[in-house]
Amino acid sequence: MYRFLLTPRWWGINLFVVLAIPFCVFMGTWQLGRFEDRVQSHEQAEKQPDPSTRAAKPLDELLPVDKVTSGRPAVATGTYADQFLVPGRELDDRQGFYVLNMLRTDSGKALPVVRGWLPGSASDAKVPAAPRGEVTVTGDLQASENARSKGVDVRGGLPGGQLGMISAATLVNLVPYDVYDAWVTLPKPEAGGTGGAMKPVPAAAPEGSGLDLKAFQNLGYTGEWFVFAGFVLFMWFRLVRREAEAARDVALGLVPDGAEAGAEESGAGAEESGAGAEESSGAAGPEGSETGADRLEAGAGGSEAGSDGVDVGPVGSEAPAGSQDAVGSQGSGVAEDVRAAEAGSGR
Repeated sequence: MYRFLLTPRWWGINLFVVLAIPFCVFMGTWQLGRFEDRVQSHEQAEKQPDPSTRAAKPLDELLPVDKVTSGRPAVATGTYADQFLVPGRELDDRQGFYVLNMLRTDSGKALPVVRGWLPGSASDAKVPAAPRGEVTVTGDLQASENARSKGVDVRGGLPGGQLGMISAATLVNLVPYDVYDAWVTLPKPEAGGTGGAMKPVPAAAPEGSGLDLKAFQNLGYTGEWFVFAGFVLFMWFRLVRREAEAARDVALGLVPDGAEAGAEESGAGAEESGAGAEESSGAAGPEGSETGADRLEAGAGGSEAGSDGVDVGPVGSEAPAGSQDAVGSQGSGVAEDVRAAEAGSGR
């Protein structure tokens, strides 16, 4: 009953099932591992002290930025250069923008420094001037933003002097010097009162260190992949069951197989065509044959009458062309007899 499983079609189905189920289980396990890693990172972050409370270190000692160094106070010395405004940034449930200045260090590279936040629109905004001369800043270290970071504007088309994403890849196209792949945010207003009107921007938690929406997405994907594996197995059993039931019905004679059904259909078609042919010729065929026979007999009678001296002209005229052809061999003899009889009666 289950020999159909060895057919080429079922070999393809079985191969798909054998490959699909392990793949779905692997992907579900991988997504579950991602969720567990995020939970573990969140627990470790809660156990560690606040990065901003640790002792400040030189910038170069904390690079590159990772989950451990993100948020740590970093110290850098240099002079402020180009200034950019970063619109579309929210603080305390209000819309505003960041004020960012490039701090050119002695190494030749520049460090993006977010001096503070101001409410309103960045267009035509009055921004406090940055300190002049050499300054030493201590700010919370942050990794470069990406397209998934909160508040980032990747649409482009911003006016001159505005920036949609705080990233070295973006800034290197706007300034004529190298840029650190990191940035710092000042935890308190600048000394001297030049930045007193701006609010400090708190450091953000490192990406992937908390139970955010992405962590629960990983958990949802885990369930989806396991459901896919179960669905593939369910559909395979269902197809096998339907195929086995169909084979059993054919074996019991409840349903003819394909060859018998095709033969029966062709036979029925032949019978129908034969019946149609009989119907089309049945009415005229026998009557036509009988009429032809009668006319042949009439022709034969006429010829005999002609030989006895009887006028058979009208009979010969009523006979159709078909009857004349039927008596072709006798026609010439009959004609001669008729002419002889007419000649005798004329005398």
